[in-house]
Amino acid sequence: MMAKRSPAKSELRRASLDGLMASKEIVVACGPGGVGKTTTAAAAAAMAAAHIGGKVLVLTVDPARRLADALGLEGIGNTERRVPEETFLAAGVKPRGELWAAMLDTKESWDSLIRLHAPDDRTRDEILSNPLYLNISSRFVQSHDYIAMERLFEIHAGGIYDLIVVDTPPTRNALDFLDAPERMAEFFSSRLLRWLIVPYRSRLVNFASKPFYQIADRILGTQFLEDVAQFFVLFQSMYDGFVERAHAVHRLMADRRTSFIVVSTLEAVPLREAEFFAQALKDRRLHLGAIVLNKVLPAYLRDPQGAAVAEKLRDRADELADAIAPKVSSGDVSQIRRVLSEVGRSYLDYRVVAQREAEQQAELATVPEALVSVPYFETDVYDLAGLLRLGEQLWGS
Repeated sequence: MMAKRSPAKSELRRASLDGLMASKEIVVACGPGGVGKTTTAAAAAAMAAAHIGGKVLVLTVDPARRLADALGLEGIGNTERRVPEETFLAAGVKPRGELWAAMLDTKESWDSLIRLHAPDDRTRDEILSNPLYLNISSRFVQSHDYIAMERLFEIHAGGIYDLIVVDTPPTRNALDFLDAPERMAEFFSSRLLRWLIVPYRSRLVNFASKPFYQIADRILGTQFLEDVAQFFVLFQSMYDGFVERAHAVHRLMADRRTSFIVVSTLEAVPLREAEFFAQALKDRRLHLGAIVLNKVLPAYLRDPQGAAVAEKLRDRADELADAIAPKVSSGDVSQIRRVLSEVGRSYLDYRVVAQREAEQQAELATVPEALVSVPYFETDVYDLAGLLRLGEQLWGS
């Protein structure tokens, strides 16, 4: 039997985004801010629902509320809501499946998690009313990243959706998103928290720790320390469950059913961040399914015939202006010359940038299964029809 041949670089890049979406259960879109990541995630989910079928959910954990506007869902929140089939029909598409959308509500998700894992009603109520819990669940940044992973795990475990597309915060925050479960487990088992909890459990403060509590009482106040201690004493009753879930979430991210899409532009700073994240995925042995490059100049700018036309406009502007002046209402030949010459120069300038972009794509350090280029759109994407137009570019159709 012949050994299976490893795919060549060019073959890997011909793989399609629709094939990736059809073969996975979770697709995580990540990348720098301001590169169209949220819109890309929504467009990919919309195309999957329209053309692959099944039940598709797009879940955003980005605090910005752009997703609801594009899907026409006002007040989108923690509970998944279906995009009406009529919205697809109005965009000229009859969907084969269903598209659902949700945006993470950190506080609501934390409350649900506590209700699910609390050992009894009393513990549940005491945690939900604890002042420190109220602050952590609504303001603590790591809390947002952690609960996002919990929410994703919960939705996937429910088995309701055939595909979940996740829109994450900007790149370096997305790394926190991946590491949050482990960091949260480490936080709850830290030495500092044990120092805070033990005296309030035993009501005994040993000689070595007494100075610490005397200083802490003066700085933070006794009531604050009691709130901290009570919260973590209560939380320890659920600690094993949290650690077990953290390991389960990590396994889910590394599972063959999960893939990542890195979204960027070819501008220097976003591209460096995208390559940084692609390498981070590789280091964590997570599957990089695609790199999507938004706002790429069109390929026709690199066509030699187009360049030849632009050079003629630039170099023979005088001759051409005289020839077309009778057909132009202004009749100002000097103005026509300037316009023709400037059009030719601008085209050639854009051609240089387009060639540089093509070289940048070829030099990407990490090769995904699919490399997708999305051109500039003349208008912003603000509705489902726009998402589907973008999706066609992602699909290569």
